[in-house]
Parts: sequence; structure tokens; C-alpha cells
Amino acid sequence: MIDNIGDNKNLVLTAPGWDAKIRHNLTTLFAVAWAIFQLYATSDIPFALSEFSGLNLVLTSQESREFHLAFALALAATACPWRWSISSKICSGFDVFLVIAGPATCLYLFLQKDSIATRAGLPTDLDLLVSVLGLLCLAIAVFRTLGLPLLIVAAVFLFYVFFGSSENLPDVMQWKGASFGKAMWHFWMQTEGVFGIALGVSTSMIFLFVLFGALLEKAGAGKYFIALAFSLLGHHRGGPAKAAVVASALSGVYSGSSIANVVTTGTFTIPLMKKTGLSAEKAGAIEVASSTNGQLMPPVMGAAAFLIAEFTGVAYTDLLLHALLPAVISYIALFYIVHLESLKLGLVGMLKQPVAGSSFKRTVRFVALLFLGTIAGAALKLCFDVAGNNDVLSPIWLAGCLFVVTYLFLVRIAAQATPVDIFELSENQKPLPPFGDVVVTGLHFILPVFVLIWCVLVERLSPSYSAFWATLSMLFICFTQPLFLKIFTGGNVSANDLKLGFSDVMSGMAAGSISMIPIAIATGIAGIIVGTVSLTGAHQMVGELVEYLSGGNLMLMLILVAIMCLILGMGLPTTANYIVVSSLMAPVIVSVGMQSGLVVPLVAVHLYVFYFGILADDTPPVGLAAYAAAAISGGDPIRTGVQGFSYDMRTALLPFIFIYNTELLLMDVSIMRGIFVFITSTIAMMLFASAIQGFFLVRNKIWESVLMLVLAFAMFRPGFFWDFIEPKFDFVPGTEVQQYVDGDGSVALNLVISGADFADGSRREITILRDILKFGDLPNVFQSQGMRINVSDGQARIEENLGGRPDTALRDFDFFSETPVLLEYIRVERDRPGKDSVIFAALLLLLVLVWTQSRRRNSLNVDGQTAKNQTLKTTGSEG
Repeated sequence: MIDNIGDNKNLVLTAPGWDAKIRHNLTTLFAVAWAIFQLYATSDIPFALSEFSGLNLVLTSQESREFHLAFALALAATACPWRWSISSKICSGFDVFLVIAGPATCLYLFLQKDSIATRAGLPTDLDLLVSVLGLLCLAIAVFRTLGLPLLIVAAVFLFYVFFGSSENLPDVMQWKGASFGKAMWHFWMQTEGVFGIALGVSTSMIFLFVLFGALLEKAGAGKYFIALAFSLLGHHRGGPAKAAVVASALSGVYSGSSIANVVTTGTFTIPLMKKTGLSAEKAGAIEVASSTNGQLMPPVMGAAAFLIAEFTGVAYTDLLLHALLPAVISYIALFYIVHLESLKLGLVGMLKQPVAGSSFKRTVRFVALLFLGTIAGAALKLCFDVAGNNDVLSPIWLAGCLFVVTYLFLVRIAAQATPVDIFELSENQKPLPPFGDVVVTGLHFILPVFVLIWCVLVERLSPSYSAFWATLSMLFICFTQPLFLKIFTGGNVSANDLKLGFSDVMSGMAAGSISMIPIAIATGIAGIIVGTVSLTGAHQMVGELVEYLSGGNLMLMLILVAIMCLILGMGLPTTANYIVVSSLMAPVIVSVGMQSGLVVPLVAVHLYVFYFGILADDTPPVGLAAYAAAAISGGDPIRTGVQGFSYDMRTALLPFIFIYNTELLLMDVSIMRGIFVFITSTIAMMLFASAIQGFFLVRNKIWESVLMLVLAFAMFRPGFFWDFIEPKFDFVPGTEVQQYVDGDGSVALNLVISGADFADGSRREITILRDILKFGDLPNVFQSQGMRINVSDGQARIEENLGGRPDTALRDFDFFSETPVLLEYIRVERDRPGKDSVIFAALLLLLVLVWTQSRRRNSLNVDGQTAKNQTLKTTGSEG
């Protein structure tokens, strides 16, 4: 079995049993039908057809999930081979059964929706039979597409649901248990289990982004981005390795898998890196580190961006902003690491053609196009606003006309340029073409990406609707590209050109659907895990265990969670790993942070889990990305993984930093402050990279590496050192809360609250951040959060409203204990511009370090030149 079907470049995988042609045709049929269904469900067509026919043809979110999983189960049976050798007749018969039974168990919910709604919580025998059969089909699909580890994890959670009340389990792990009927209803018949939030995100958002990426790749955008990176960087020292970093970053914009990124870009970059002098392991490791980081790059982020936005309640556009800076800094640091490796090994770049007048003109023309495009963007927005208020010209028709005109202009430029094949140039030892000659060969590939970004950031459309329009634009390009290239090159146009375009569309749609099989199956089975947590409260048990092991220390807990992510990631795909660990551990990290006096934003916690889930792809001994890279480089996969993880240590540092310093996520910072944070954080990360590589301007001495680590920490978290000079907060007594609630609007307050623990009655203290509405009526300030304040006898007591639910962060307090729940303090953060002096002091020390190493490098160069001259003199005298 292929470990990750979505990373396989073939349309249909071989499998025993069926005739290959039948299996190929069925897989293609299901895959294309799935893509068409997803486009239909996202578009406005169902609304138009419903209005025209008088029938309700609009699918609800729940119904779309049922069809989504039905397609995934059918494709898992046709496209994914068995792990074991089985009689072909048995295999064929069983696959036919799965193709029918899997979708049937999903569509049963659609066909019987009205009947099911009338008997909520009271399943019939047929309901139970369908639920059991559906879970079995899903389990088989998990095994065939993702392997045994995820199936074992899901089985453990199911075991806990049915046998969690066993006396053989420790008391802390026991719960009351669930009946068979309740569990089956919970997991299959409603939206708390398989058809839950995770599958909903896969249905509504992830699919279209994956389809968009598959169409981009099919049209040739992948090779274009690689050629672009090599023409820009290939001639520099260690150029192919640097180009691999940039190419993987560009591929990460639309790719949803680090392994697919390795296979796609690594096929070209790894052999070229080896030719320039890198060992097989280092060449593979650089590609692995680049590709795993590709999943950090917005807007797709390995398909997890949409899940994070859904689970945290953060707007998708805000999440992209939070995730952008760490991803960019991580790539800059990797680029710098590659440069250091090139210096240490004395590598050289590839040959490059001299820039001719025409090439220079093309580069100037490209820069001018970018400048004019920026100006046109503002004008375009104005046109859209005008069209939106016009009954004759709609924004959609205006956008369509502008897209077609721009596309024809760009594809004409591409047709007149000479295609570039970087690998062929390297094989024939020909120099790289100038950047200006390469950039014009595929400018039309950037157009759909522009459509996506425009829809998300400017028009503020939903992620799914933005991906829908970007995918439509990509379908148009795939279909018409062969025809227009032939027209603009003066060739003979025929029906075969349209046939070729149609074939590209079908192949791209099928490839996108096949890439979605493991994601859809993983999000479906992840619903078992999330459903178990909601049914049993397992996160409290796991949280108490991890909290006990960490002793309530947040840093130790973060390390334990990181280890958990890496271990689970050895057997789980990134998306499933993120869902499992975030469901169990995100609330615990926030809770322990509150007890430590640190307000940790939920989005920072989820990004933390996500980062370490990605790093599992190159963590020995199972890192799948490392195995994929080693297969291309011919190196040892374990050594490739170890080397890749050493490169990715800078990525592993970032999550710890943004947990303690949320400025790195651009939270509550101005534009100028964001630029300052970007510059200082980038310098800090490069210092960290120099320290772990043992090389800056020359090889580091031990004290220099240690100093670099200290300076990097000081620049990442300057407040840590400044806290010893000036306290970060002023603590205002809780009884003075009235001054913060007078007036209109809202205010964000850090509240330090103490009271009796609901579990054992011990006193506990937490710090929470809340946006409080300024009603001016103190008792009702927190009414919307299920609590009220009562100031009396010099205390600010927090009490539950009758019939209300306490704030989630306060549910561990016993409001009916003799020990009252008190608002002890309001923690007000001081304006401390002085903390930046720590950064400036670090920069001064860095200048001293640069001066020291510069002198040593000059000394080494002089000594080397003297030795070289002496050798020449000696050789000459002997001659």
C-alpha cells in the first residue's frame, strides 16, 4: 500500500482483482464526479435551479458532508490497493461490496433525514445496522489509504467509549460508559461524530483548495515555479539548494502535503543539488526541510488552516495574518542555513547566461507590470464598487471580462517566449537563462492565485467561495491553454487542441479528487476521536495526566505536548494529528497558562500543535518526507531525517516563542510595530541558525555560539529581561472594576480570579483575558458570560447568574463553596517602551561579534594567501 495516496502522482493505483481498465474507468468516473459535485455544491447553481424548478435542490452542510464521505469511501475502494496479497476473486467481490456499501451508509442519512429527525436519540435496528456498517467501511478505508496507526488510535478511543467504566482502568480514567445505541447514534447519525466539524471543513473548504492546486500542477505551474527559482538563484553559491527552498515555498502556496511537495519539486532539485557538491543526505534533507515548511505557508497550510479557523473561531483572513510572519521567518532562516552550508563546503553555483539587452528589457517589463498591476488594483476595486451599484453591469461579468483580457495578454507573452526546462539544461551542462527570459513563460499561472487572494482579502468572500472562483479560473486556463498557445505561436489550430485541453481538465479534476481521499477519510475518522472527547470528557483526563507529569509548569507541558505531536505524527497525517492533539491538549495548555499567570491565545496554542505535527514528517525514525527524499537522492532515509530535523530546529523554536510573545503572530500590533518585529525576529532566527550550524562569517568558537543563542532569545523575547528591571503589569484591586466599565463600547481586561477548585476544594488562581461590555451597571457586566460581580465588604465576588452557564475558564471553580470566587486584581499592562532597549543592546553586541569574526576571517584569508604565494614560489624555484 502507498503510505499516502494523496502524494502519489499516478491517477489510479494498481490493485489485485479487477481488470485494470475497469478499475481505471471507475476511479476516473468517481473522481471527476466528486470534483463536479463539490463545484456544484459551492456555486449558486443549486439556488438558481431551485428557483427555476420550484424544488429544493440546495444541500445543507450536513447533506454535503454525507455526499463528500460517500465519494471518498467509493474511491478508497477503487483507487487504493490492498496491503496483503489476496485471491483476486475475493478481492474483486469485496471491493464491489465496499463500493456499494460505503456510499449507501452515507446516503441513507440523506434519504432518511426526515425520519431520523423525528426519532432523535432513539435509533431503530436498521439505524444501528447502517451505523455499524458505515464505521466498518470507514475503518477499512482508513487502513487502505492511511495505514494501521490511525486505525489503532481510533480503535483505542472507541474502546474507551464502551469500556471506560471498567474497574480494571485506573480511577482517574473511568467514566460512566455509553450504551451501544447511544454510541452509534453519536458517531454516525448526527454531527457529533464522523459527520462533524472536521469533515465539514474538508467538504466546504479543503477540497476546492486541493483541486485548485492539482489543476495548477497539471497546467504546468509547478515546473514554472521551479524554473523561476533557479533562474533567480541557481547561479549563486549553493544555488540549486537555495532554489529548492524558494520553489518549495511557492509550491506550498497551493500544495496540501509535504510529501507531495518533496516528490514534485525534489525530483528536479535533489539531483541538481548533488551535482553542485552536496551529499545525498544533505540534498534530501534540504528538500525535506523546505517541503515541510511549505505546509506552514498561507493560504492552504497543509489543509489545516481551515480547521484551525473553525476550531478557534478566528476569521480565516485573520488566521492568515497570524500565520504569515512565522512562516516567512522560517523560510528566510532555512535559506540562510543553506547559505552557511554552501560556505562551509565551498560550493559554487550553476552557470548562467549573460543578461542580453532583450532579457534586461523583459525584466524591466515585468517590474513595470507589477507596478502597473498595483495601480490597476486600486482602480479595479473602484470599478467593482461602481458595478455593485449598477443594475446593468454586475461585478461578476466585469471580473470575467477583465480576467479573459488579462489572460489572453499574458498567454500571448508566454507563447512568444522560449520554454525553459531546468533539468534538461543541467543534463546538457548548459547555462541557466536570465530571470527575464523565464518569468514571461508562465505569467498566466499567477493570475488564478491573484484571483484567490483578491477574493479573500479584497472582496472578503468566504474561503470556499474564493477557492471556487479561483478553481473556475484555473479550469478555464487548463481548457484553453493548448488552443491559445497554438494560436499565438502561429501553428495550425485543430479540434485536437480543445481535446487536449479537455483531457487536462479531466486529469486535473481526477488528480485533485484522488489527492483528497486521505484527507476526507482522515477527517472522517478524526470525528470518532473528537466525538469521543465530547461524549466522555476524555480531554479532562488526558489534561490532568499531562498536567500532573508537568507539575503545572507551562514550559514542561509544552515540551510534553511537542513530543506527543511528534510521536503521533509518525503514524498520522498532519491533519489528523492536529485534530487529535488539539482536541485533547489545547484546552489544557490554555488552562495551565492561566494558572501560571500567562494569557495564551487559543489560536497560538492551535498553531503550536500544528507546527509540531508538521515536523513529524521529517522526524526519525518514521518521517515519511525523509523517506520520499531519500528515494530520490539515493541516501540513507534515517540520516536524511536526522539532518532534515537539524535544519528544522529553527522551525521547532518558533512555536515556543509565539506562545510567550504573541507579537510574532501580529496580534494587537500596529503596522510599524509589525515591521519592527519582523526585522528583529528575522535577525534573531538567523543568529539561532548560525549558532546551531556553528558558522557565521567563519567557524564559531563555543562562546560565540552561546552568545548567539542568548542574543537570539533576547531579541525574540525582550520582555523576559526587562521584567527584572520594570514590572510588566500594574495590579488594580478587583473592587475598583467599576472604573473600567463606565462608558460605552468594550474593553479587554486581564482578570486575576481565585476561588475553590471544584474537584478538591483547594484554592486556585487563574488569569483570563476577556472583552467586557461597558454597560455601566456593575452587577450585569459579566451577564453575557453567565456570571455577575458583587462588590461588598472590600471584596469583588463573582457569582453565577441563575439559569446561566459560567464562563468556560471558570467552570473548574466551586461557586457554592465556603471559599468565595473573587476577582482579586485587574492586571493592567504597562506601556514599557524600554523593553526594546534590550533588542538594541543585543544588536550592539551583535556588531561586536561581527567585528570579531570579520577580523578573524581577514586574518585567515591573509594567512591562506601567504601560504599560497609561498607554495608558488617553492614550486617555481624547483621548476
